[in-house]
Amino acid sequence: MVFSVKKSTLICVALVLLLCVACGFIVNTQTFATVFSNRSARKIPVYGVDCGEEKLVALTFDAAWGADKTLKILEILEKYDVKATFFLVGFWLDKYPEETKAIAESGCEIGNHSNNHLQMSKLSADKIREELAYVNDAVYKLTGKKPTYFRPPFGDYDNELIETAENMGLQTIQWSVDSLDWKGLSATEITSRVTKNVKNGSIVLFHNNSDNILEALPLVLANLINSGYKPVTMSELVYADDYYIDNNGVQHKNA
Repeated sequence: MVFSVKKSTLICVALVLLLCVACGFIVNTQTFATVFSNRSARKIPVYGVDCGEEKLVALTFDAAWGADKTLKILEILEKYDVKATFFLVGFWLDKYPEETKAIAESGCEIGNHSNNHLQMSKLSADKIREELAYVNDAVYKLTGKKPTYFRPPFGDYDNELIETAENMGLQTIQWSVDSLDWKGLSATEITSRVTKNVKNGSIVLFHNNSDNILEALPLVLANLINSGYKPVTMSELVYADDYYIDNNGVQHKNA
């Protein structure tokens, strides 16, 4: 009888242990699934576009400080029959309303670059909406059109920022080719960086008031066009719906 009791006790203990192991496995599996799900759910901006064999490339200009070169940039673009996209900061808009109107009147597109050029992943959803709404409203008052594209300052973003922008009708756009014009590179160096790295569907980053942009832009445009590329605006390159973005930030049209 003593042996029988011990045996039954051991059986009970074994069953309890097996149950604990099974529960632990389920919990760990659920935890892994949650982690994996969170990773796959990470939102990514558009860095470039899969446009197949079409040699399209979007030229973009961020404008936050200074404007004395902006009208000349528009003249160069017009000379080459090219339209670009300008991402404008709110305080720049306030200071340079005439340049803002000139960008719109030239046929170039205007994107939202936030009101105060802050690190927006550190902001609350309410503050993000405030930053974006200010620029949307300011652009609309000056041009009659609201932006449909948003570029985060410093390229800094998180899910909340992208989701908030999406809810306000804004696609979040980064870049795949950085001209590094803001570093004071020469016109030749800027041109070399762009032409060596550009490919179908690239989004190129420039700044409207960088040191050598006026000398570099004609060289870049001539090189791109001679290589068979067609410079376009964001709306001519980026898919507005029925798309997915891969882990590298390349936007693809759904099959």
